[in-house]
Amino acid sequence: MLFHSSLRKDLARNFGATLVVLVTIVITIILIRTLGQASRGSVNPSEVVLVMGFSVLSQLTTIITLSLFITVVATLSRMYKDSEMVIWFSSGQGLGQFIGPLFRFAWPLLVVVTLLALFAWPWSNQQIQELKQRFEKRNDIERVAPGQFQESSGGQRVFFIDKDTPDNRFGRHVFISSQDKELESVTTAQQGRIEITGNDRFLILNKGQQWLTNRETGETRLTQFETYELLIDDDVNLPDSALASRHTATVDLLKNPSPENWGELSWRLGLGFAGINLLLIALAVSAVNPRAGRSYHLGLALLVFVAYYNMVNVGQSWISTGHYSFAPFMLVLHGGVFALALLWLTLRHVNWSWRSLLPRRHKPAKGSA
Repeated sequence: MLFHSSLRKDLARNFGATLVVLVTIVITIILIRTLGQASRGSVNPSEVVLVMGFSVLSQLTTIITLSLFITVVATLSRMYKDSEMVIWFSSGQGLGQFIGPLFRFAWPLLVVVTLLALFAWPWSNQQIQELKQRFEKRNDIERVAPGQFQESSGGQRVFFIDKDTPDNRFGRHVFISSQDKELESVTTAQQGRIEITGNDRFLILNKGQQWLTNRETGETRLTQFETYELLIDDDVNLPDSALASRHTATVDLLKNPSPENWGELSWRLGLGFAGINLLLIALAVSAVNPRAGRSYHLGLALLVFVAYYNMVNVGQSWISTGHYSFAPFMLVLHGGVFALALLWLTLRHVNWSWRSLLPRRHKPAKGSA
């Protein structure tokens, strides 16, 4: 049908523009956040672009769903404003006839959102976690940037080293501040080098001094040395097995049922159900009066999206903490929203208004006493 084809072209054009704008905004926000993590030493500065790419991939589910929702509301609102809906309704068709062409346009996007939530979301989060853990597992000297103060992986030392060799095995002007229970030490040396003994790495300092302070008693001791060995990496691994449920593959969530895994699964599946319900809600909320502005309806549409999306997130927390079970919550939330969306759309389809419930005032006939 020519009208359906024209509608899908408008939807595709508006969806592309909306998606580009939202992706640009998200990339900017994630870039600022990733650069902040790199400056704090949580992310390798050379892997900022890689971490940012995985972060954007993990957010594509929300971006595509919001873009589709805004596209439907904006496109149909424009049709109301340009009186195209008047022609559609005058031909004997109702608002419900838009469900078919809308879903024919949106079903590939809904499938993509579901696949991203089930597979790309945990994979991208796992890749980000592995990059951060790999950077954290690096020995302390390798993590120090020339001319910058850097905290060690355990958080107990602060390093400052001027490196002057390509392999970062030697450095000059070494400064180390460390804390061990009640003892606090400040060590300086003219030169330092890395030596490996077994699985342990030692920093060998030459020509320096160490200032020890007991914070409980206040006693201090100054020691000068020609050579000093400092253990900087005792091969302590981070707990790789303690990955959060957001990093776990969907198949593993089903194999290991637990409240946390059920909560994560409800969030992933909920994005697909939310996309379907939001499409129906967008069709219902887009009905506007051509003489009125569209600000109210656009604001209402965004409010509905935020409320629904937050309920999906809150439901994940409730299921993870054991307050609600997986199946009842999914049925109540998504099934309830689906029923309300159909009811709202039905009322729009028959052009029902709450004003019809008010008693009508009959004007007295002319000439009556």
